[in-house]
Amino acid sequence: MLFDITKLRVSDTATIHLKGPDKEFLYADAEREKPIRVQLYGPGSKQYAAIDSRQTARAVKRMNENEGRVVATPPEQRRVDQAADLAAITIGFENFEYPAPEGSSYGSPAEMFEALYADPKLGFLTQQVTKACTDWGNFQAGSKAA
Repeated sequence: MLFDITKLRVSDTATIHLKGPDKEFLYADAEREKPIRVQLYGPGSKQYAAIDSRQTARAVKRMNENEGRVVATPPEQRRVDQAADLAAITIGFENFEYPAPEGSSYGSPAEMFEALYADPKLGFLTQQVTKACTDWGNFQAGSKAA
C-alpha cells in the first residue's frame, strides 16, 4: 500500500502566540491564562495567494516604472505595503487590541490590523507575524499553532 500524501495537507489558518521584544510569550493577564495571539491565513489559503499575487504585481509595476531596473522600495513604502499585506491575511487578534488614535476610530478590524503592523515601535510583532505566516509547519494539522 502506498502512502496517501493528502494526509499532509495543511490547514488554511493558524493561531500564533506572540512574544515580546524579550522573546517571552505575551499574556493579557498575570495568571498567564489569556495568551496574546494572532489568527492568520497561511500559505496554502486563497487569502495568502491573493497577497502573493499583489506583491508580484507591485514588483512588476516597479520594474516597469524604472525601465526594467530592479529598484529597492523605500523603507516607508515597504512598511505600508507589508502592513496592508499582513492585515489582509489576519483573521483577528486574541486578548489584545491596538487602540485608535485619540478622537478617532477604526472603520474595520482590518484597519486596526494594518495600523498595528505599520507601527515601527511594534516591529517585533510584525516580524513575528511575517515569519509565522510563511512557516508551513504552523499550519500543519496537530501543530501547536494550527
